[in-house]
Amino acid sequence: MMSESRNDAGDTYVSLGVIAWNEEEAIRPMLESLFRQTLFAELAQRHRKCEVLCVANGCTDRTSAVCAEIFDREKRTNPTAQFLSFRVADLSERGKLNAWNQFVHSLSCPSARFLFLMDADILLHEKATLYRMLEVLERDLQASVAVDAPQKDIYFKARRSWHEKLSLAAAEVTSSAQAQLCAQLYCIRAEVARNIYLPKDLFACEDGFIKQIVCTDFLTEEVFPGRIRLAEGAQHTFEAYTSPGAIFKNQKRQIIGQTLVHLLVDEYLQALPLPQRLQLAATIKEHERANPPWLKHLIRDHLRKKRFFWQLYPGLLTHRFNALARLTLLRRLRCLPAAAAGSLVTFVAAYLAHKTLRTGSTDYWPRAKRVGLKPPDPDGNRNPVLTGARELNTKTC
Repeated sequence: MMSESRNDAGDTYVSLGVIAWNEEEAIRPMLESLFRQTLFAELAQRHRKCEVLCVANGCTDRTSAVCAEIFDREKRTNPTAQFLSFRVADLSERGKLNAWNQFVHSLSCPSARFLFLMDADILLHEKATLYRMLEVLERDLQASVAVDAPQKDIYFKARRSWHEKLSLAAAEVTSSAQAQLCAQLYCIRAEVARNIYLPKDLFACEDGFIKQIVCTDFLTEEVFPGRIRLAEGAQHTFEAYTSPGAIFKNQKRQIIGQTLVHLLVDEYLQALPLPQRLQLAATIKEHERANPPWLKHLIRDHLRKKRFFWQLYPGLLTHRFNALARLTLLRRLRCLPAAAAGSLVTFVAAYLAHKTLRTGSTDYWPRAKRVGLKPPDPDGNRNPVLTGARELNTKTC
């Protein structure tokens, strides 16, 4: 089902897709923070049009209805409404990968030059975040993707527990790597995105797949981190999970995803003829049509060759310490306990991931008890505030 309120979008410049699955409570504060962004006024000053789509996939709650209510209000009250269009796409099939493919290849306006992809349970606490990301791609023609700096909600707490401090230190280690792409929010050139199609069984790590494709210019060059650029001063907030159970489940999900990315990028797609790599979206679509379980067959063959769980992909057990080596000595000492704890978690999670993959399953997406985030107050307070407890699907970078 599609409900829409739009202007003549024939010359739409930016298409913004909010991907949501059962986010009835989370999506309202998220959209409140979205419509405080300076992006819309900046585009209106340039007489550029923008569309905002909520891509609700397999929702069984009021996510679509909440979006429609807020979109109707913005249509009537937003000072830049003449340059905005709003749509709710209610997809019957659950799954972020299908929602991504639908938004990029079918739902977004064909004339859009830039696409924003964002999750429905984050907050944009810096008002210029989206515009700064867009500016990066407008100014740097070598960049294909612009990202912001994801910030865990616990960063804003005055007092943190020991496990929250470990969580923040682990994030510091991870962020030291080049060309970080967080699936929660990024801006991508439309012509690049439309030559990417996400395999349905990839499931757990679409950001890792997109990163590898973009940084190698569709597997035709050596890795060039400059294809992904960080927009200075751009940030969003997401809810960190700090309970041991949630951390283990998330790490297991990431290891499954990284294994799939390794198989696809480093082994299978890299060996295809150049014309098939250059037309990657069409190539993957044809694989999906001709042999739907093709990726699961690759996994089965991979596990026959790699008998032990620590062999799922190169650097599985060492990547945290490799990242640690990139830090200054002081930061290295501060983050060492987090790297050691993270490596132990990885060791256990890798065993669990290997066990799950051996059953032929890739669609591992755990749920965890989370707490909601309130949007910044109208005067621009940037600190997100925790509100009542609720259940959300787990998402991370």
